[in-house]
Amino acid sequence: MIFMLAASAICALLYGVFYCHSAPSILRVVLKVGATALLTLWAYWSGAPLLIVLALGFSTLGDGFLGASEERFLLPGMAAFFIAHAAYIPLFWGHPSEDPSMLVLATQIVITFGAAGFLRSLVPWVEPPMRIPVMAYTVIILVMVNAALRLEPSLWLAALGAIAFAASDTILSLELFRLKQDARIRRLTSPAIWFLYFGGQAAIAWAFIQLVA
Repeated sequence: MIFMLAASAICALLYGVFYCHSAPSILRVVLKVGATALLTLWAYWSGAPLLIVLALGFSTLGDGFLGASEERFLLPGMAAFFIAHAAYIPLFWGHPSEDPSMLVLATQIVITFGAAGFLRSLVPWVEPPMRIPVMAYTVIILVMVNAALRLEPSLWLAALGAIAFAASDTILSLELFRLKQDARIRRLTSPAIWFLYFGGQAAIAWAFIQLVA
């Protein structure tokens, strides 16, 4: 099990440092897909809930699509990640805190209104055929994060991972629809997207594996 996790981390590190902002290539796709595929196998063999394995499996599929070409395979990639986010929702709702604090409720309200404002500012930059998929994707992320905020205290790492996963998608949407291809900030946003995404999913899996161990 440790070998799979270590191999996954090595693939993720290599991809994030050397390939996340490079042109599509076979090695780029292999490292990206390999990182999440190995993480999926590690989660499965470590006894993670099947919903986590499902989420990681569809994330691997999404990585394959977007790693090959974000332009050609954006919609199927989004569909795969939509299912990944959706798989986390019943998992999180099944482990709620017995006494959610007012701070959690206030945070959920702030995040909800913040997401609505962000979506409103983003939509004019999105091509009309993509607007409904983008809005649907934003809603599923929002529901996932709100569910994560209600997790029992022992699963704080999973909540943090869910927030990181959502932050990754938020930055990615700016890359896809707002930033120019030659924008210098992409040198920072591309690795941030990857490490928030991979680290967030690894954190979710780790937290639940420790819970059931």
